[in-house]
Amino acid sequence: MNRKEKLMPDLCPEGVEYKELGEVCEFQRGRTITKKSAIDGDVPVIAGGQEPSYYHNEPNRKGETIAVSGSGAYAGFVTYWTIPVYLSDSFSVNPNLTILKPKYVYHFLKNIQEQIHDTKSGGGIPHVYGRSISKFSIPVPPLPIQEAIVNILDKFTTLEAELEAELEAELEARKSQYEYYRNELLTPIEKDGKWWLNGVEVEWKELQEIFDMKNGYTPSKSKKEYWTNGTVPWFRMEDIRENGRILSKSIQYITQEAVKGSGVFPANSIIVSTSATIGEHALITIDFLANQRFTCLTVKEKYSDYLSMWYFQYYMFIIDEWCKKNINISGFAGVDMPKFRQLRIPLPPLSEQERIVSILDKFDALVNDITVGLPAEIEARRKQYEYYRNKLLTFEEQ
Repeated sequence: MNRKEKLMPDLCPEGVEYKELGEVCEFQRGRTITKKSAIDGDVPVIAGGQEPSYYHNEPNRKGETIAVSGSGAYAGFVTYWTIPVYLSDSFSVNPNLTILKPKYVYHFLKNIQEQIHDTKSGGGIPHVYGRSISKFSIPVPPLPIQEAIVNILDKFTTLEAELEAELEAELEARKSQYEYYRNELLTPIEKDGKWWLNGVEVEWKELQEIFDMKNGYTPSKSKKEYWTNGTVPWFRMEDIRENGRILSKSIQYITQEAVKGSGVFPANSIIVSTSATIGEHALITIDFLANQRFTCLTVKEKYSDYLSMWYFQYYMFIIDEWCKKNINISGFAGVDMPKFRQLRIPLPPLSEQERIVSILDKFDALVNDITVGLPAEIEARRKQYEYYRNKLLTFEEQ
């Protein structure tokens, strides 16, 4: 039995009174300030986002502050501050301190966060207003019960934050270890005029010798027939961000009519971003196309028996870093492509390539296991917290 349950029979045996927030809280808008007009300081400016938008030199709220973002994509997002802040495109919820504790009200508002988001109104830019939130009813138990609830929920949030930090530290450690061994396995050393990789002699080959290189493109957006009921995978940076570096399906598809005369790029080719967001790559395991930000590398037939694309996919991490350091900037940043074509890569025997792939696959699995497990574990803890929060904030109405 938690402290709330112990206190209930004595302090409110007949249930708890519910009141509209507008009866027990004051809603006070902030004062708009732009980044340009803000004076550099250490006071967070709370506007329309989940985090401070920028910083100012003086606050317009002190003490405990419950802030609600007033407009934009995160309109209605609730935050709690114990340091001085400046509310700009947001408003504060100021409870009647004789009957409500601010942190209790904050936990209550977070418990109905989705309902607050649902009050958004407006056309292009959504807004949330205090008058809409004021209609929600809040249970008002005696202050000792509110304090007990706050203590329990604060412990949950502290434990959740500690777990998240611990898991993220473990993930970073494994990533660093993985990247170190990957570079060790893929970096040749020179000895006696020859180059060796893991005790095996290697040849150096220029990219343009091993690969056919083609640029991606974007079919005309004005032609609906190119984008309706498509069957040809068309890759963008979003595919890598959302689905990783080994891709067998795309987020968007185009029709055969949109494919240029040279046809699609063949399966088991690498795409590497050589403009805009530079130095990202993926191995595509199906026939496909990609947008103009990517250069497609397809192994030439004469080298198909000498190069494992899985080995090259791992070596691409080294090439990614090279790309980021070799950029031409002339209106639009892009990789120095003449140098890129002449970039040399080490080519050990196929058996050594396959051995390296086997080792790195195991390392990759270790990292991916915790990468998948980290969000799942955090989400499970959050669900547990939300369950207990909802249970603690639910009362029999008087």
